[in-house]
Amino acid sequence: MSSTRRGNTRQRIQDVALELFAEQGYEKTSLREIAERLEVTKAALYYHFKTKEEIIISIFEDLTRPIDELISWAETQPRTLENKQEILRRYSEALSFASPLYRFMQENQATMRELSIGETFKQRMFAMVDLLRVTDAPMADQVRCVSALFTMHAGMLFLQHLEGDPEEKRRATLEVAIDLITQAHRQHAP
Repeated sequence: MSSTRRGNTRQRIQDVALELFAEQGYEKTSLREIAERLEVTKAALYYHFKTKEEIIISIFEDLTRPIDELISWAETQPRTLENKQEILRRYSEALSFASPLYRFMQENQATMRELSIGETFKQRMFAMVDLLRVTDAPMADQVRCVSALFTMHAGMLFLQHLEGDPEEKRRATLEVAIDLITQAHRQHAP
């Protein structure tokens, strides 16, 4: 993540905090440890963030902004198969950008339920499902549409442990998601 984001102090704090949260868990990480890893004083850290929750919320907002922008764009588009395929392409890129955050969310599910971002994430997923669903389709096709979205999440979370090029794994996951959405539409075409 660090290589793709500007090297300012706020983002360095976010990057290091996310690393520590991943290494030892959100609950076990203190602001003091974040400051020590950054080699700054706790006061310097406080200038940017007063709590761990402020840090994780800021990371969530920054890394999921492309998903919010995607949802805003998609809500203005006709619900055609082509547009849904484009939604999946853009979502794949947004997930790739935010992958450190999604790993955090997967590994800290109890924390996610306690923080306000857990509810925000759930609302975002419902919006994505609504954008991809084929209304009035048979239940199996509606499941295919929802599965396209969750195929991308599963691919990101579980394929990271497989050998291979991350970009190749991302493209393969996207291909399967597009297959699912395409199949749901073909079966529902008049």
